[in-house]
Amino acid sequence: MSSRFSPEAFEEAVLTIQEYIRQGDVFQVNLSLRQEREIHSSPERIYEWLRQLNPSPYMGMLRSPGFTLVSASPELLVKLDGERVSARPIAGTRRRGNTEQEDTNMATELLTNEKERAEHIMLVDLERNDIGRIAAYGSVHVPELMSIEYYSHVMHLVSQVEGRIAPEKDAYDVIAALFPGGTITGAPKIRTMEIIEELEPVRRGPYTGSMGWIDYNGNMELNIIIRTLAVSGSKGYIQSGAGIVIDSNPYREYRECHNKAKAIIKAVICSEEEMRAANLVGRKG
Repeated sequence: MSSRFSPEAFEEAVLTIQEYIRQGDVFQVNLSLRQEREIHSSPERIYEWLRQLNPSPYMGMLRSPGFTLVSASPELLVKLDGERVSARPIAGTRRRGNTEQEDTNMATELLTNEKERAEHIMLVDLERNDIGRIAAYGSVHVPELMSIEYYSHVMHLVSQVEGRIAPEKDAYDVIAALFPGGTITGAPKIRTMEIIEELEPVRRGPYTGSMGWIDYNGNMELNIIIRTLAVSGSKGYIQSGAGIVIDSNPYREYRECHNKAKAIIKAVICSEEEMRAANLVGRKG
């Protein structure tokens, strides 16, 4: 894997964000890096491997002219089911432990880490505010706060924010209020997006957009495009980010970005090894 965002450049970007925080511009910025490599397998086989290695609640594959997305997203941007609007923000990540005890220790540390808790609460409040823009007065609530969700290579701190859509609002109002998700921009949204544009060496493209469905009754379910491989020609692109706050450690945030990409990279490698093995058998036959 190669990246235009070197560890040194990433660290410099983190320090720049922390200076913006000190100046009062922002509270948190989600900084991402993109890795790329040649792909010697099909998106379909990579997706099948990803389903085995890292099953996630908002998986999908999308073909579009010029590129294909293979997604194992764990994050819901928004769901509208009748009158009920819900979002499920993720903020706070640790790698999986090598043993059951280490896994438990990592989860306990994540749940009790003051930095992670403060960052998570801030982003939950941002989601509450966004849903409040299209919800009936007094209907916004948080039925689940700071639970741990486990995936193959990482664990996340997750909450559920819900509200009842106002009678005069519809699905398109909901998208306008919540997109893009606050967990992948930071807070406040507009200023953080300006800083992301300034500091990230490449445009995000489909990364941190949304994929999902809207039906004829106005119900919908949209993910956030993270943990996703974008394939264009023979090139594959994987982008992942970390939330930067005033006391973030640049090296730790850089490693978090790489940890989030591990499941996709493993799926690519497994699918390529499978294809090489099949070609070898074919030649012998």
